[in-house]
Amino acid sequence: MTNPAAVLWDMDGTLVDTEPYWIRAETELMNAHGIDWSEEQGLEFVGNDLLTSAAMMQKAGLDLPAPVIVDTLLDEVVSQIEEAVPFRPGALEFLDAIVTAGIPCVMVTMSYRRLAEAVIAACPENSFVGLVSGDEVSAGKPDPEPYLKGAGLLGLEPGTCVALEDSKPGLASAEAAGTIAIGVPHLVDLEAREGRILWSSLEGRTVADLRELTSRLSV
Repeated sequence: MTNPAAVLWDMDGTLVDTEPYWIRAETELMNAHGIDWSEEQGLEFVGNDLLTSAAMMQKAGLDLPAPVIVDTLLDEVVSQIEEAVPFRPGALEFLDAIVTAGIPCVMVTMSYRRLAEAVIAACPENSFVGLVSGDEVSAGKPDPEPYLKGAGLLGLEPGTCVALEDSKPGLASAEAAGTIAIGVPHLVDLEAREGRILWSSLEGRTVADLRELTSRLSV
């Protein structure tokens, strides 16, 4: 069995559990402008690029320019990350096993670079060889561009790479790009369908699990 050529990691909800940080930041910003906001509304944003989320908040009544909304949310979430990085169960162990096996990892996130770099800095040194962030793509998830760009950073075909995702837009992006996409649902359920790979958690996962997938799909 052969290793995948690379593993493309989503960040929010897959590597780290920052979604509650985002929901808190969104709620505080909306409430500060006299707008009621619920966790259910926040969950609708999971996996979106930040400008899409900003547009949804404007539609709900927030009278601020989209760049101001994005910067305000980023400032709050980065501040929370600097206090504590909430890694998802099994994520760091799985990341370490992948890197130890010599498989390069690229982060593919709709968060902006300054937040993604703060998370990468909290990971073991040299865990990631590349980063695709939401402020550096012309079309965010669910468009395939982020994952196409992630594979392209290493000069690889997407079909030789595994992608790890927790959200509906993220999994749709990874699948549309042609990666070996694995859904690991967290706050939002992912629809089971024929040919779709879903894992309940990253806990206990090993490189052998990835090799099995790549070997099965190459037959």
